[in-house]
Amino acid sequence: MSQSSKTTERPYTELCTHSQTSIHYRGDNLAEDVLGQRGFTDVLFSQILNRRPDADDLRVLDAALIAIMEHGLTPSAIATRMVYMSSPENIQSGVAAGLLAVGSQFVGTVENSAILLRQIIDAPEGVEAAARSAVQRYRAERKPIPGFGQHMHKPDDPRAAKLLAIGREHPRFEGRYLQAIDVLSREVDAAFGKHITINATGAVGTLLGELGVPPALMRGFAVISRAAGLVAHIAEEQRIPSARFVWDLVDHEVPYRGDGEGHNKDRSGG
Repeated sequence: MSQSSKTTERPYTELCTHSQTSIHYRGDNLAEDVLGQRGFTDVLFSQILNRRPDADDLRVLDAALIAIMEHGLTPSAIATRMVYMSSPENIQSGVAAGLLAVGSQFVGTVENSAILLRQIIDAPEGVEAAARSAVQRYRAERKPIPGFGQHMHKPDDPRAAKLLAIGREHPRFEGRYLQAIDVLSREVDAAFGKHITINATGAVGTLLGELGVPPALMRGFAVISRAAGLVAHIAEEQRIPSARFVWDLVDHEVPYRGDGEGHNKDRSGG
């Protein structure tokens, strides 16, 4: 197709249409074929990837989404609570603030991990050589290896171990991502001379890869998952407010250094 025909082609959607008497999600009548008959995870998977998941797919996807839905007062949860305190009339503002933290360092690392695994899978030199080379490159650049390390969980992230076990039970997975993460894990341990855990986002990236989710869409699944957790944080903030406590704590514990006087003046001499 020429460039001119590409630019003049009329855009279209395959996601949804409606008439005066019906709504269709792709080819399914929402009222007759979907509501009360299919679950939320089933429908979101079908809408995003344009294929119906089977029971094994849904078991894996549900596990992946649940595993990264919540991890306590992390940056995304703190942001949600703080913004909700400032804008309690719009809970979506708090959720949106928290979702902006689903990036390359927290939660959104499922994408980073999957991109690395995909590179290892596709490497012409083979999985083992590619994994070894990747570890050497990250170490030389002094960068964290996507999908590895968890300061709260040692020696292994319990979520990752369970997720990968669930993935291995899927009878129709090709196993290429699962093999890549196993090989990469061995190379990481060998390079560092100690065991470094696969973390939850590394495991989630592995499972989503096996499900056929393109790496460029994986952060979207992380957003879907974490949004539910952030609504739970708002629900708890409504019952047990903590945002003001966090604000006061930071205000008093982060000292001021300068010529002015104030309640948080640094008098340590530093």
